Amino acid sequence: MAAPSQQSYIRRALLELEPPPVASGSVLTRTRARLFGGAFNTALTLLGVAIVVALVWPTLKFLLIDAVWTGSSRLDCLPQTLDREVGACWPFIGAKLSQLMYGFYPASEQWRVDLTYALGVVLLAPLLIPSAPCKTLNAVVFFGVFPVIAFFLLIGGVFGLPHVETRVWGGLLVTLVISFTGIIFSLPLGILLALGRRSEFPVVRTICVIFIEFWRGVPLITVLFFATYMLPFFLPSAWRIDGLARVLVGVVLFAAAYMAEVVRGGLQAIPRGQFEGAMALGLGYWRMMGLVILPQALRLVIPGIVNSFIALFKDTTLVLIVAIFDLLGQLRAAFADPSWATPVTLFTGFAFAGAIYFVGSFGMSRYALFVERRLNIGRLH
Repeated sequence: MAAPSQQSYIRRALLELEPPPVASGSVLTRTRARLFGGAFNTALTLLGVAIVVALVWPTLKFLLIDAVWTGSSRLDCLPQTLDREVGACWPFIGAKLSQLMYGFYPASEQWRVDLTYALGVVLLAPLLIPSAPCKTLNAVVFFGVFPVIAFFLLIGGVFGLPHVETRVWGGLLVTLVISFTGIIFSLPLGILLALGRRSEFPVVRTICVIFIEFWRGVPLITVLFFATYMLPFFLPSAWRIDGLARVLVGVVLFAAAYMAEVVRGGLQAIPRGQFEGAMALGLGYWRMMGLVILPQALRLVIPGIVNSFIALFKDTTLVLIVAIFDLLGQLRAAFADPSWATPVTLFTGFAFAGAIYFVGSFGMSRYALFVERRLNIGRLH
C-alpha cells in the first residue's frame, strides 16, 4: 500500500518588505500623537481638559486666591468683615495647629514629640536611599531600637521625663503612632501567617487559616470596639492594659491578616523549580525561604504591600469611634470652638487634613513605583 502523499506548506515566494518603523520624534510630536491622534483621542483630551479646569480652578480659587491668611478670630474670615468673597480660613489652622499636631500633649513636653519625629526621619531617610551605606545596621536600629526609644520618649517616666498618659495624645501624633506600629509589625506577622497557611503540618495550617479568615471577616470598627470595650471583661481585674495599646494590638492583627494573603499570592507566583533548586543546594526550610523564595515573592507583591500600607494609614481615622482623637478627631474637636465658627471653617479643616493624607499616601505610592522600576519588575529579560 502506497504511503499517503504529504502536502507541503513551505512558502517559496518572498513576502513584501514592510515599511521602516516610524521615528519616535520629539517629545512634542509624541505628545501630539497621544493626545490628538484621531477624533476619539482628541475628544477625550478636550473632555479631560474641561473636567480639570472645572475642578482645579474653583479649588485654587478657594484655597489660595480668595483665602484669608491672617487673622485672630472668626471675624477675620467673614464675608461681611472683608466685603468680598471669602475662601479658606487659614488663620483657623494656625490657631489650632498645636492641637492638630500633638492633641492635648503638654506644651512643655512637646519637644519630646518633635525629637521623636526627627529621629524617625534621620533613621528612615538612609533606608530609602539605595546608595546609602550600612543598610543592615540602619535597619536594625530603625526597626529594633527606634521603637523602644520612641516609646520611652513619648510615655516618659524614665530618665527624669514626666509621665504623659496616652489619653492626652492626639492629632497627627496618634495617626503616625498607629500607622507606624501597624506597618512595622503587620508585615513580619503577615509573612509568618502566609508561610503557616502553606505549611505541610495540618495543625499549623489550620490555625493560620482560622486566624486569617476570622480577622478578614470582621470589620475594623468591630475590632476596635472589641479591643477597647469588650477585651477588659475577658481579662483579670488586676490587668490594666492601656487603651491605645489595645487599639494597636487590634490594628496589627487586623492588618496582618490582609498582609498574609498578599504575601501568599507572591509565594504562589514563584515557580516550583525555585523551591527544588534551593533544596538541591542543601538549604533548609528557613534558609530557603529567607534567601531564595521570600525575596522573589516580596518583590512581586510590592504594589499589594504598599496598597495595604496606604489603606492602614487612612484607616487610622476610625479610632475616633473609640474616643481616641487622631488628626481627624482633633480636627472635629476644633470645629466645636465657637470663636472660629464660619461658613468656610469646615472646608478649610478638611482640606488641610486631606492634604496631609494625600502627601503621605502619594509619597508611599511614588516610592513604591521607584522601587519597582529599580528592581525591573514586570520587564522581560
